[in-house]
Amino acid sequence: MSKMVNKILWFFVALFGACCFCYLALQNGEKVSALYLVVSAVCIYMIAYRFYGRFVAYKVLELDKNRATPARVENDGQNFVPTNKIVLFSHQFAAIAGAGPLVGPVLAAQMGYLPSMIWILIGGVLAGSVHDFLVLFISMRRKGRSLGEMIKDEMGNFTGAVAMIAIFGIMIIIIAILAMVVVKSLANSPWGLFTIAMTIPIAIFMGIYMRFIRPGKVGETSIIGFVLLILAIHYGSVVATDPYWSKIFTFDAPTLAFMIMGYGFISSLLPVWFFLAPRDYLATFLKIGVIVVMALAIVIVMPDFQMPKVNYQYLDGTGPVFAGSIFPFLFITIACGAISGFHALISSGTSPKMLENEEHALLVGYGAMLAESAVAIMALICACILHPGIYFAVNSSSALIGNDLINAAKIISDWGFSVTPQEIMQLTKDIGEQTILSRTGGAPTFALGVTLILHKIFGGVEFMGFWYHFAILFEALFILTAVDAGTRTSKFMVQDILGNVYKPLGNTHNYFAGILATILSVTCWGYFLYQGAIDPKGGIYTLWPLFGVSNQMLAGMALLLVSVILVKMGKKRFLWVTLIPACFVLLVTLYGGVQKILPYEEGAKVRNVVSHIATAQMASKNIEKLENELSELRAQKENLNKKESHFIKQIEEKEQQISNLSHVIFGNILDAILCIFFMLTTLLVIISCIGICMGRIKIPLKESPYIKISSLNAKED
Repeated sequence: MSKMVNKILWFFVALFGACCFCYLALQNGEKVSALYLVVSAVCIYMIAYRFYGRFVAYKVLELDKNRATPARVENDGQNFVPTNKIVLFSHQFAAIAGAGPLVGPVLAAQMGYLPSMIWILIGGVLAGSVHDFLVLFISMRRKGRSLGEMIKDEMGNFTGAVAMIAIFGIMIIIIAILAMVVVKSLANSPWGLFTIAMTIPIAIFMGIYMRFIRPGKVGETSIIGFVLLILAIHYGSVVATDPYWSKIFTFDAPTLAFMIMGYGFISSLLPVWFFLAPRDYLATFLKIGVIVVMALAIVIVMPDFQMPKVNYQYLDGTGPVFAGSIFPFLFITIACGAISGFHALISSGTSPKMLENEEHALLVGYGAMLAESAVAIMALICACILHPGIYFAVNSSSALIGNDLINAAKIISDWGFSVTPQEIMQLTKDIGEQTILSRTGGAPTFALGVTLILHKIFGGVEFMGFWYHFAILFEALFILTAVDAGTRTSKFMVQDILGNVYKPLGNTHNYFAGILATILSVTCWGYFLYQGAIDPKGGIYTLWPLFGVSNQMLAGMALLLVSVILVKMGKKRFLWVTLIPACFVLLVTLYGGVQKILPYEEGAKVRNVVSHIATAQMASKNIEKLENELSELRAQKENLNKKESHFIKQIEEKEQQISNLSHVIFGNILDAILCIFFMLTTLLVIISCIGICMGRIKIPLKESPYIKISSLNAKED
């Protein structure tokens, strides 16, 4: 009887979710509430975890609760530490949920809510969650080995060596971008910096409390940590208004860049139980708390989507927010909200070394990615409940709309999204900012959406400034936790590479080797971070467009590796689980990658903006033009034989423009070289995968020996 009731309940959950999803997809012109998207997403996630996730766990992978995990076998108290599944879920979620699920959907909203909604939900369930779960599983079965090492073991030494270099390059780009977002969020923000800084001693206290003072008391520790976090947020506002303390906690971007480097270096050397796991657990309180409150607030407020279902005028790639047509660049832009290669690095980095039991991999791998997909849905809602005129005012660059409020409003209205200067000015005033024009990057848009929803329940218009800055703080904490885990993971990757040169350097238990690997890792991503901090138009910003393509390529390579292992395990009949998402992701990214290295073509507006090569060629032509103009100005100045101030000013402006364009050329050429290298690496992995699956290449399965938990317990006794 209970089984029948259970089936009936799940049937109605499926029916309810399907009705809401279809209503969103089929409505035509009339206003539609964001509530329908929240309900359909929750229903889809519930069904996915209960049925598809468990199918993969127990039919495809056959998880064994009696098999000892690397955390139990090694248990060194440093990197291999058996961790409570809820705490580890928090670590995984905090580590993978960086800038991507917040920024990507916001940018993709320029094409309307429907395309993004479909990819986030379907991609998250069938691609992203499967990807994270399976990579976590295969790493767990190989003593927590990294993705690059596993490719070398399972697909050959040459393929593995090339892949390890490419993966490390992608990882450096990802960490630098994540850190750059944090630096820009906290620069000259004493409130944000104080609160973020306070999470460090709070996390250390939680780690000591759970390990020594009250072992295993996760719930008790959670309450204490949550209360301390709320106090930190509250006193952050006090610090920001105090003349003395606000100066103490105010730093510019270059100084913060060095502070973030030092933070990444130290945090990656500390034991995971001492800082990393409790800090991520603490951050998850804020993350999941905000998302749950947002979902409940949407149920209460029921805001309507202001953005159209499909914004047809920008499907061809001519939109002002990001360049590129709906295929492939919508899928690349959304990135982490549906599937992300960065997650493979976390799932083969810190998390497999902390799993207490094999069966926990379902919650940690599949469940954490579903939670991140839910974050992406909330980010999409925040963007799409904004008036389109406001959305484009915030997300269009100053090169398109300028810095003048009246002119910007006119340009946006001419695009077909009517907005007045007064509307923009009033919203700016309500949130306590100087301007919202060209606040690109996604974070301010998400914060505005949060503010417009929560102020209707808590505090009214007077509290809009508080909610806006709270949301900005929330995003900074969201991203910084990914920098923690990313640095530790990159340390392991450096040790894997160095271990091929000198074996002792690959020993993760060797403290000197760990310090050396950490220094190399932080130096690499710190260079790009600092360049971005001192030069907003160069450095890290030139690498941002490459992030989407390389990140998805990495996900495709990870899925191919899992496919090879499934074949070796005798599970060919389940290959569709990995090959379907792998084929789609690789088609999207390789097609996008090719578009990024095409040469300049007259009249091909979208292609020329998307391509790194074309951008560099256009910048080179502009430099030639500016150099001719500069020569003429210098000649005129010499003929006048006196120092005219307007001549000097024009010459300085031209020289600065040439310098900026030189940065553009260097950055785009570097992007193109990296893109070509990443594509060649991907093709190499594809060839190896085909060869192994067809039986042409014979490489044995490299899985750790089976050790029963009971036998370990017997040894301990």
